Amino acid sequence: MKFTRRRLEPLRAEVLRTLGARDGWLVETPEVLRVGFGQLAERITLAGGLDTTTDAVAALARHELTGDSGPAGTGVVAYSTLPYDRLAPGEMHLAQFSIAQQTNGETWITALNDSGEWRALYDAVSPALQETQSPRSLTYQPTPEEYAHHVALAVEILRRKEIDKVVLARAVLGSVPEVIDAAALAQRLKIREPICTLYSLPLADGRRFVGASPELLVRRTGTEILCHPLAGTITLPPNVAPDDYQTWLLGSTKNLHEHGVVVDEIVRNLSQVYDDITADAEPSIVTLRTVAHLGTWISARCRHLDEAPDALEVLRLLHPTAAVGGIPQESAYELIRRLEEHDRGNFAGPLGWIDAQGDGEWWIALRGVLIAGRAFEAWAGAGIVSESDPIAEREETKDKLNVVLSSVLVDRV
Repeated sequence: MKFTRRRLEPLRAEVLRTLGARDGWLVETPEVLRVGFGQLAERITLAGGLDTTTDAVAALARHELTGDSGPAGTGVVAYSTLPYDRLAPGEMHLAQFSIAQQTNGETWITALNDSGEWRALYDAVSPALQETQSPRSLTYQPTPEEYAHHVALAVEILRRKEIDKVVLARAVLGSVPEVIDAAALAQRLKIREPICTLYSLPLADGRRFVGASPELLVRRTGTEILCHPLAGTITLPPNVAPDDYQTWLLGSTKNLHEHGVVVDEIVRNLSQVYDDITADAEPSIVTLRTVAHLGTWISARCRHLDEAPDALEVLRLLHPTAAVGGIPQESAYELIRRLEEHDRGNFAGPLGWIDAQGDGEWWIALRGVLIAGRAFEAWAGAGIVSESDPIAEREETKDKLNVVLSSVLVDRV
């Protein structure tokens, strides 16, 4: 197939966001708004998940690209949200049209066969005006009491030193009176969590995954990569200055331990490929609307481009990190399967984009809602270490669920 990249005058961000969120592909960072829309031009199947032999970059590079030059992620780009289970089948989608617009207004479109049909699709977008709704039904999996019990079981295992850390998640499933407009959900999340990466991506089962992730798994640009793992959390009360809470978090032995094992694991896994790895000596605070996290910037570099793994290969090194799985990885995964009541699906899996040069950006699919018609499903997890308190961890997941579901529901869960 032949694609053409063109420079455009700046477009309205809220229209682009609605276009991608409602029927297409949306990945929006604070720096770049990326949307795919129109027809699905190609589906790249990862039959064996992240361990598949499929070379996605080679598949993208087979397409011809002409027209204007542009930065990474403005040419032939595939979008994807992959399952948490790294062996579960996944898909990557190449859209008929893909637009990348930077905050400085620089805008590029890549169009199949240099088609101008995109303008009619853009002009036909209707505003996202739907309000939040009252729930018709709510089901907890597991129940709050069962979740606290599972945390207590995990803590006993951790105290026996069988596992260093495990992340346990729970879900809320429900329905509302009206079909949920993914674009309205995305617009609310953009306002509420402006420093997060906004996403709205279709799943193979027909559902759509909409959310705002605070956690960069990896950004790959040529020979360099950047990671920003988050682990260690405190809830911020409304209408209260967060300074004292942030100071407490920076001094919390439990949270520093939880964060430290995540950073150490990522550095250790990157060292299989990269020689030049740098991590912040101390974590910093990442403040969201209702919670604050500990975060650490990690960078790595290869000497030569032909030695640098592409963004999907870096995912194979890293996912699942201890921020969403545990340490040791296999033992933690078995405990997760035993204690969590149903499969996570795409929750806590990687989502993002990759281009024909192997550059890409991937985030962890957190703080998202899976929607299909009037039905929704949301997940939240907490990192469990030997110092964890089951009730405190349950309340942390409750706060995280409320952040996500406030974009759908009128009432708290």
